Amino acid sequence: MVTLYDVPADALIEALADRLEDRIEAPDWINYAKTGVSKELPPQQDDFWATRAASLLRKVAVDGPVGVDRLSTAYGDHNQGSTRYRVAAAHADAGSKKIIRTALQQLEDEGLVSTAQGEGRVATPAGQSLLDEVAAEVLEDLDRPELEKYA
Repeated sequence: MVTLYDVPADALIEALADRLEDRIEAPDWINYAKTGVSKELPPQQDDFWATRAASLLRKVAVDGPVGVDRLSTAYGDHNQGSTRYRVAAAHADAGSKKIIRTALQQLEDEGLVSTAQGEGRVATPAGQSLLDEVAAEVLEDLDRPELEKYA
């Protein structure tokens, strides 16, 4: 049986985003929201919301139970934003908790993620099943030389 650990993360997230695109809807404010404190502009990708939701679903399945604060740290800017005129010591900036929380709430409404009492969020059996199903499709689509690299 193929699991989400058997395929490259970027290929899994891309295929999962295609599946989630019709199930979840990007909020109206996403065109104006930044993805982190150190960012100046909102995301420019057309499929940003579905890609971020797919990435969150994978991360919750791998790391769960996980909270919004820890996810914010993971999706934050570890390069300390702009390197121009840097006088202060380097520090990491957190990612947008509003984006993470809203995407997780939409995934909960779809039944793919659930809240573990006092511990954060975990992937539901339906979410795990979706991840494994998409992973199987991705594994079939991989070329043989690329597949040997991950074996």
